[in-house]
Amino acid sequence: MDINFNYVHVTASERLEELVSKKLNKLENRYDWIVRGEVFFKTENTSSPETGMICEIKLSAPGQNVFASSNEKSFEMAITNTVDDITRQLQKKKEKMTSR
Repeated sequence: MDINFNYVHVTASERLEELVSKKLNKLENRYDWIVRGEVFFKTENTSSPETGMICEIKLSAPGQNVFASSNEKSFEMAITNTVDDITRQLQKKKEKMTSR
């Protein structure tokens, strides 16, 4: 799978890219119809210390694309929550595809 990383007001990080790549490659092994992914890392000025680090993932797949976003206090937590959301959406999509 081809993965594009985009950083908005964030310094590029190989560590974050490796973490996301590892998680998305696991999903690709399970759902071989995923074409490519786009990952966005953003920061947001916020008064709450519990938020501000945003991870958005969009996967291109047959039919409608899959998208999830999470706003947490660290990029690692945001990545984990976003990938969990993506996993649930892919499972639902797979169930719909097999029920036809």
